[in-house]
Amino acid sequence: MGMTMTQKILAAAAGLDYVEPGQLIEAQLDLVLGNDITSPVAIHEMDRFREDRVFDKDKIALVMDHFIPNKDIKSAEHCKCVREFACKHDITNYFDVGQMGIEHALLPEQGLTVAGDVIIGADSHTCTYGALGAFSTGVGSTDMAAGMATGKAWFKVPPALRFNLTGKPAKWISGKDIILHIIGMIGVDGALYKSMEFVGDGIRYLTMDDRFTIANMAIEAGGKNGIFPVDDVAIAYMKEHSKREYRIYEADEDAVYDGEYTIDLGTLRPTVSFPHLPENTKTVDEIEDEIAIDQVVIGSCTNGRISDLRIAADILKGHKVKKNLRCIVIPATQSVYLQAMEEGLLKTFIEAGAVVSTPTCGPCLGGYMGILADKERCVSTTNRNFVGRMGHVGSEVYLASPAVAAASAVTGKISSPEMLVRGEEA
Repeated sequence: MGMTMTQKILAAAAGLDYVEPGQLIEAQLDLVLGNDITSPVAIHEMDRFREDRVFDKDKIALVMDHFIPNKDIKSAEHCKCVREFACKHDITNYFDVGQMGIEHALLPEQGLTVAGDVIIGADSHTCTYGALGAFSTGVGSTDMAAGMATGKAWFKVPPALRFNLTGKPAKWISGKDIILHIIGMIGVDGALYKSMEFVGDGIRYLTMDDRFTIANMAIEAGGKNGIFPVDDVAIAYMKEHSKREYRIYEADEDAVYDGEYTIDLGTLRPTVSFPHLPENTKTVDEIEDEIAIDQVVIGSCTNGRISDLRIAADILKGHKVKKNLRCIVIPATQSVYLQAMEEGLLKTFIEAGAVVSTPTCGPCLGGYMGILADKERCVSTTNRNFVGRMGHVGSEVYLASPAVAAASAVTGKISSPEMLVRGEEA
């Protein structure tokens, strides 16, 4: 019986010729990630079991991104804890104010993640790096502590689901629409502790940013990880961003999958996830009632990259944000921010009546920079819309692509970008 991509990567990391679903293994780690919320817990755990060293200062990444710049005293204390730890252990990849970015956009941009890696992070969206052909998954802070100390982690080898993406997406259809469609199809537990393997001829039409978005939200379907084959697009990205050697693993022809799905990308329509679960999806054509909104957020580890901002700016250019609506744009990294400034995108956002924030996860988790009040509604390019996710438990979050979010900011209601093309923004 053959192995999937994920199983091959884990077998190699465990020094084994073969692994099978359900098998417990101990694997060598290529990177351990933490942020300003999860790292202090891991650091205190290391203190508790009296571990005073890290396994490799070059293979740990500490990214201050959730409440940066600090929003209050508690967040400042958290960052101080991590900052002191990074200094004590001379952590190479420590990112704070001035160098920071949203972790899952920052690490690939910095060349810290490449194909064949085994990566754990104390953040559930660590699965993002599967877009480059790596095995990456979220863990708890205790596992992060063990990883920082030993460079190893225990895994139960996951079974896999195979998603065959065919055809060419239409204009305005992005990675966000694709993954929302998939989650709506299989549910938030449809891939529970399984590897989501994306294959097919349709992949060649997906940019790296599309793939990062899809892999990022594998966890929203319950997936252990999401992973893409390594093609010329992925190789070009790694060569541009990283000096590290990458390793390509391909699934065996006789690999066994728990299920297989075929999605014709050419048939997809702009898709929105309604409160209060990512699986509660509708296409823009299926929305019957007008849904007025109070806020739009364009950013996050899911959709804060330069292509996302270009799409949003393209739609907002020449338009104005609806009166009494807040539109918040958050570039994912300092490099994205700078590039958006050089391309004139920030000028477009500001002239349209939006505000532009420094890179932060802030509003996604209801932290700051966009908290919702009771009964307020937000269209957001983030990844979760649970009850109270962005503020008051009586608020509502609608997940969408940057194109739908930008169009909705102009119309003041959930809208397809096609509406603006037809001049229906009033």
